[in-house]
Formats: sequence, C-alpha cells, structure tokens
Amino acid sequence: MRAVVYHGPRDVRVEQVPDASVQDAGDVVVRVLRACICGSDLWSYRGYHPDLPSGLRTGHEFLGVVEDAGRDVRALSRGDLVLAPFYYCDGTCEYCRAGLTTSCTGGGGWGGTSDGGQGEAVRVPHADATLVAVPGAAGISDAMLTSLLPLTDVMSTGHHACVSAGVGQGSSVAVIGDGAVGLCAVLAAARLGAERIIAVGHHEDRLEVATLFGATDVVTARGEEAVAAVRELTDGGVQSVCECVGNQSAVDTALGAVRDGGRIGWVGVPADVTGFDMRAAFGRNVSLTGGVAPARDYIPELMADVLAGRLDPSPVLDLPLALDDAADGYRRMDERTAIKVMLTP
Repeated sequence: MRAVVYHGPRDVRVEQVPDASVQDAGDVVVRVLRACICGSDLWSYRGYHPDLPSGLRTGHEFLGVVEDAGRDVRALSRGDLVLAPFYYCDGTCEYCRAGLTTSCTGGGGWGGTSDGGQGEAVRVPHADATLVAVPGAAGISDAMLTSLLPLTDVMSTGHHACVSAGVGQGSSVAVIGDGAVGLCAVLAAARLGAERIIAVGHHEDRLEVATLFGATDVVTARGEEAVAAVRELTDGGVQSVCECVGNQSAVDTALGAVRDGGRIGWVGVPADVTGFDMRAAFGRNVSLTGGVAPARDYIPELMADVLAGRLDPSPVLDLPLALDDAADGYRRMDERTAIKVMLTP
C-alpha cells in the first residue's frame, strides 16, 4: 500500500510500504477515506527534531472503513465507518477510566514506526476502545465526511482549550492563534455559549473563517499591542484564554490578556516556549491548565452535533489533495498558503 514517509527536513515522500494487517486479536484494519496534515507535523518537517531517523510514517488524523478485524473485536464490524482519535487507548487503565485517554498506559500514537494516518490503510490496536463508529454510515455524504474529519484532532483540541479555560454561557474569551486549532477553538467557544470571542491572529483569510465561526472581534496586533487591544475591548481582560500556538509570544500574550482570576487553556504544542511567568500568574490568581486533548472522550458529543447539522468545522480544511500530492500539501502548509490540508487516498 502507499503511505507518506518522512526522510528528513522538508522531505516527505509517498512510498510503497507493507500492507496494514491484523497482528493482535483486538486489532482492526481501517481503509482510510480521509486524512489530514496537522500543524504539529510541521515541526519535524521544518527540522525542529533533527534527530528523527529517516523512514518514519506520518499522520495522526484519519477516518475510514473497517476492512478486517481480530477475533476479540466485539464493538466493530467490517464495513463500519469509524473516526480515529489521534491517540489509541485500551479503555481499561486508570487514566482511560478517568477520561484521560491520552495518558493510557497501553496506548500510543499513529505514525513513527507504527502505521500513520497519511496512508491507504492503518492497523488500529485496541480497536473497540479507540475507534468511534459513525451511526447511519450508509447515508453519510462526502461533505459530511469532511465535516467529521476535524473531530479526530483539531476540533477536539479546540474544544479542549475551551473546556480547560472554563468557557461557558456568557463567557469572554480570547483565542490566541489563527491556525486550524485556534479556529476550532473559536467555533467551540461559540458552541459553548461564549458572549465575547476575540480572535487574535495575523492572516486575513483565516480571520474571515474565525468570524464565520463566531468571533465577535478580531485583533491583528502582536505582543504588547495585542494584549492592550484585548484589554481595551474587554475593560481589563477576558475571563478565558485559549492558547493555540505553542510559542513564547503566544504564551506571553495569553497571560497578558487574561483578567485576574481567569483561566488559560493551553493546547498549543510547545516548541519555542522558554518560560511562563509563574510569579505574575500566582499574584493574579491566574490558572494555567490544558495539555494534550483526550479526543476519544470528546468525539461522541461533537459528532452528535455534526450529524445533527449544529456544528461544521469543515472550513478549516481549505485544501483537498490526493494522497500522492502530500509533499505539496506539507509545502503549502509550511508556507501558510493553506490552513489545513485534507488528503484523500
């Protein structure tokens, strides 16, 4: 089968790899219908992880159809349409029972030496616990597949930012970052009933999506100017901040924009973060929480809203490409000429 393989900074290739197959009794093989390139994939693409060996598989966002199943699989059947959260889990450990599936002691991620989501098929361990079947799959349109796909990561992560930041009915929220996760955080904040949603970003096309998703205000300034703008709009800062970038500037902006006693939901994968002003946060009673989103626990409720037509994150998938064009997709996202690439095998 074909899959995307990492060979070094700015060098990804679609190659023939061994077919995905059932190896353990709880496995299934999913034939991939849709996959994504994630902003976090760009860190290795840009060379931020220089020690990564050549030959690793890529991609952790996909949905598809169950093609084969191990003898112990009970909840799924061949032909089921399924969503795959970006981290697989066994569903039985103490962390899974507590709803923190990304800390599963028997879990793991897609790609690397395992099958990656950016391929024609994926072996899924612990399939019953990991995958979420889509009801009424026979009637699911191509457009609905595209709407469901962001739930595998970016929509769940944007929702996690809002949950971590305490967003609720009537909240004031600033979302730092206009990538796919930041845009989904805007959509999640609107879904949760926020009254004031301020999108902080620097790309006009992306901020148009933010407005479509429910942003009431847009701030295009950077650094201290951005902080001043948010505080002026909200008479002293917002109750909740969603930090969706993962660099030092975004962290500093989040701390500056939140009002005393507020909460920062931190979901940007940290790459260039060198510190957080704990003394300032302590003195102002600011809470910092968040981390890796337990997407498996969020997908069912988000999926219900997508299927009912109440939620549609598909506009973040602004560049559909064939799997064979994955290298171009990475390039386009690296150059910021695409928000998020959807790959179709």
